[in-house]
Amino acid sequence: QVQLVESGGGLVQAGGSLRLSCVFSGRTFSTYAMGWFRQAPGKEREFVAAISRRGTDTNYVDSVKGRFTISRDNGKNTVFLQMNSLKSEDTAVYYCAAREIRIQTFTIATMNQVDYWGQGTQVTVSS
Repeated sequence: QVQLVESGGGLVQAGGSLRLSCVFSGRTFSTYAMGWFRQAPGKEREFVAAISRRGTDTNYVDSVKGRFTISRDNGKNTVFLQMNSLKSEDTAVYYCAAREIRIQTFTIATMNQVDYWGQGTQVTVSS
């Protein structure tokens, strides 16, 4: 059974930075495409960023391009989300997501492509 454990959330001022981490366990990490989604209060969960199995391909929602960077360390079974220039509208619970896939260039883009979810970590950006 796959387990995803996020950490790194917190309270930060607008313009600041946070780095989220998600530790994967239970299966072979390198066979999973990984991603991050977020859900703000009263809103639906939305896609944020994704990375392919080997980290060669990435995908971002337009609102975070140039500010967020997704990366992974297959030796440490961990995926990261570096968030810079944070804005109040980035406030949300951030969820790590995993999808087992043979296609090495595949990146997650929608919720129905996700096999496993983490429990979420709260990010609050004060203006």
